[in-house]
Amino acid sequence: MTEAEALHGGQQAVEAALAHGVTTMFTLSGAHVFPLYDAAVGGRATIESGEPAPMRLIDVRHEQTAVFAAEAMGKLTRTPGFAVVTAGPGVTNAVSAITGAYVNGSPMVVIGGRAPDARWGSGALQEIDHPPLVQSVTKSATTVHDPTDVRASVDEAFTRAGSAHRGPVFLDVPMDVLFTPAVPAGSISTPTHRSPDSADIDSVAMVLRSASRPVVVLGSDVWADGAEYAARAFVDALGLPVIANGMARGVLPPDHPLLVTRARSQAFSQADLVIVAGTPLDFRLGYGLFGPSESPARVVHLADSASQVATHTALAASASGDLSRVFTAIAEAVGDPLPISSWSEELRAVALAAIAADAPMLTSDANPIHPARIYGELLPRLSDDAVVIGDGGDFVSFAGRFIEPAKPGRWLDPGPYGCLGTGPGYAMAARIAHPDSPVVLLMGDGAAGFSLMDIDSLVRQNLPVAIIVANNSGWGLERHPMRFLYGYDVAADLAPTAYDDVVRALGGAGESVSKPGDIGAAIDRALDAGVPYLVNIHTDPEIAYPRSTTGV
Repeated sequence: MTEAEALHGGQQAVEAALAHGVTTMFTLSGAHVFPLYDAAVGGRATIESGEPAPMRLIDVRHEQTAVFAAEAMGKLTRTPGFAVVTAGPGVTNAVSAITGAYVNGSPMVVIGGRAPDARWGSGALQEIDHPPLVQSVTKSATTVHDPTDVRASVDEAFTRAGSAHRGPVFLDVPMDVLFTPAVPAGSISTPTHRSPDSADIDSVAMVLRSASRPVVVLGSDVWADGAEYAARAFVDALGLPVIANGMARGVLPPDHPLLVTRARSQAFSQADLVIVAGTPLDFRLGYGLFGPSESPARVVHLADSASQVATHTALAASASGDLSRVFTAIAEAVGDPLPISSWSEELRAVALAAIAADAPMLTSDANPIHPARIYGELLPRLSDDAVVIGDGGDFVSFAGRFIEPAKPGRWLDPGPYGCLGTGPGYAMAARIAHPDSPVVLLMGDGAAGFSLMDIDSLVRQNLPVAIIVANNSGWGLERHPMRFLYGYDVAADLAPTAYDDVVRALGGAGESVSKPGDIGAAIDRALDAGVPYLVNIHTDPEIAYPRSTTGV
């Protein structure tokens, strides 16, 4: 191909995406975006010759699944995911998933189809101005009107999506622009490097040296920024106890003496300094309020970009930039390990005691089944490279409490936006990103209703996943609080649906389990099936996740 060769918009877009390391396009078929498909598969000649396609094309049954899958690819691979949706309802169906990626800081590019410019304003099929709909939940949202600008615009979109602070970028291309061959303008861009401010590093180091009961919280941006090794070196060098959440789970393995996630209640209530790295000071962290009320803990916020540093609460210090450089610089500035070993050991002992106290739940023979018993059977069956996905409320809260990954980047959940239905899309991405690793999707029966039809997509694309549904025939996360507030509940009941029958009808496999002793063998069959396999486990509807404990 010469520089002067004319390329239609789909070829330009796919060329730009490939240059950024993208390997997979997730989509739901629509005529507005046919040129993107033509480019992904390499055109008719490539199909007829059997030559490898330039890009893997995965089609789904609902646009939100395509975008969830693209988001998960961005999370897992740290290369922006790529979703293509058709005009109008294709874009509006994707909005919740785009919003989740925005809140999660997940790198992703979404290209939307668009009614043709030549007919704009005359009522063409699915004509609607998309960028205003998603402007507030993307890093940018634009329309490409010139066929020579498609490659440069897509290149810029991937660069922007993958640059800190990461997030989704949306662009749409009118149908007539996308189909028109043109000599592309522009060139492949490169991201800039980010160094933290030395004065900020010194301030953080000074605060840290004066602490006697510090705690470090590691969040998903530690993984997204490629800072997992620097983070571990930082806490190891200084002897800092660690609470991990999101995709930072696994930065410290479960047996690490500084991992105190299960002691978070005591840690947060007694700490005199909390260093939060790579995650916002949101509701999950008490909005940044820690320590005794009479002497609140000082808070340090470390973020991948200045825009993410908290402004709603007082900070003792902050630093932003490449988080690997931030962690390394702080460790060097502090120098020697801190004299806090007794504090770290105390928290580790509390964490181990909390883990030990869970044993009766994990081994419960109660019938109806205690949801924790599922994890008692699952945990010994998870290999260190397994990818675990949570999509649900109460049942996934138990997962957050019991599952401690051995490696970072192997845990996926909907994140703080809390949009259910992520599971099948996340599972697609996990199976593609880690084809040799077990993929386990944990779903509540409520969450299953949002997206179970896309098991059809997993079947058609030959993407085997072990799916475990905890079926308590209701919305447990709402049922129990409503009873507490009102003494009754409404709009919280579901049927004890045979979700395994649904999966079998879609070409997968599965079974129902109603006895605790049958769970383990069923999970084994799901892991070994070689097809999407759903284990529908009927659990006790009266058991709610115990949120007043030190569980997470």
